[in-house]
Amino acid sequence: MTQKDIAEQISRPLRDRGWELAVAESCTGGLVGHMITNIPGASTYFIGGIIAYSYHAKVRLLNVSWETLEEHGAVSEATVKEMAKGIRHRLGADIGLSISGIAGPTGGTPQKPVGTVWFGLDTKDGTYAKVVQTEGERLSNKRTFALESLAFLWEHLRNG
Repeated sequence: MTQKDIAEQISRPLRDRGWELAVAESCTGGLVGHMITNIPGASTYFIGGIIAYSYHAKVRLLNVSWETLEEHGAVSEATVKEMAKGIRHRLGADIGLSISGIAGPTGGTPQKPVGTVWFGLDTKDGTYAKVVQTEGERLSNKRTFALESLAFLWEHLRNG
């Protein structure tokens, strides 16, 4: 599925249900928001997003706890769940989508190699997370991460 296809796919159920979406991005640096806003009429369901790259930004802007970051790191299930909750509440959205990963070429560890990315999703019905492993160079990883985050959202919208 192409970038345009997946962005259009998520637009339909959001519009039909009257839901608003907000995104919290780290490793993708705004690419998810860019993909969403490439679709005409996105302002009817997309509130906006926050790029929280540093630990300080995650804490100050998204209400991620220092304890979570210190214990689990930025690229973790616990962190993306807190990011998703934080963005949903901060912007008053129905759905909060978050993404944090290691795009490379450095930053990986044996436990979290380059290409590791976590997605978080927060709704009134619950908080969800998913991890994906990819291989590639930095720019292709960022694109893949952004597409995979929208696919994660689409999967939730389609099944929920």
